[in-house]
Amino acid sequence: MIIAFDFDGTLVDSYSCIEEAFRRALEKHYRWLPGKRLWAKLLTKVELQFERPSLGSHRKIHKPPFFLRTKFFETWFEERAKLTKPLDDAPELLKKLKKEGHIVISFSAEDFIDGMKVKRLKMARLYDLFDDVIVFGRTMTLDEAFKLVRGKYGNETFIWVDDKPWRFIGRGDKNTEFVWYYFPFTARFVEKNREKLALIPHLHVIRDLWSIFDVIENVRRRKTSRRINYF
Repeated sequence: MIIAFDFDGTLVDSYSCIEEAFRRALEKHYRWLPGKRLWAKLLTKVELQFERPSLGSHRKIHKPPFFLRTKFFETWFEERAKLTKPLDDAPELLKKLKKEGHIVISFSAEDFIDGMKVKRLKMARLYDLFDDVIVFGRTMTLDEAFKLVRGKYGNETFIWVDDKPWRFIGRGDKNTEFVWYYFPFTARFVEKNREKLALIPHLHVIRDLWSIFDVIENVRRRKTSRRINYF
């Protein structure tokens, strides 16, 4: 099977450190600025607006405004990466999936700074654990990224794990299984519109990454049962 993972909020907690990363970036670039902690709080509120479902569908490619592509934000991303922590022993999970013969893919959106997602994957020591790294949002849409996966790996069962299930709506095919990793920070957006989950076929919900093995087993059983019934 092809197992694809989002990065932020799925394999790592890179959200709880946003404010501290801003404080550190302000300290490096604007030492003279008073009230850095207050500014860090304000910048955090602004950044969190970009996590809303309305801005996270990636139906089109986009280029962030110039002020988000500055040295300051580059430093912020780097500080955020230093503070990021893996969730549920994610590195060992990826290793086990590969050992069991699955194709393991990083499947996530680009950051404000071109190339920063790959850099953060490397800083988290996760990059080399993937068979492939696909980044959408800048040079290709999410739909194009999905087509790229199919072009490379055929119609094998594709299990897509993401803490942002709004990305699933209207996507995938009959061989796609959608796994919502319930990460509290982003789950609050889903709780406000939970009825939309009904729009997602083959939806699984997990609260621990290692439950992906239960999902894999359930999918295998269902597909085996279908084959038996067919014959």
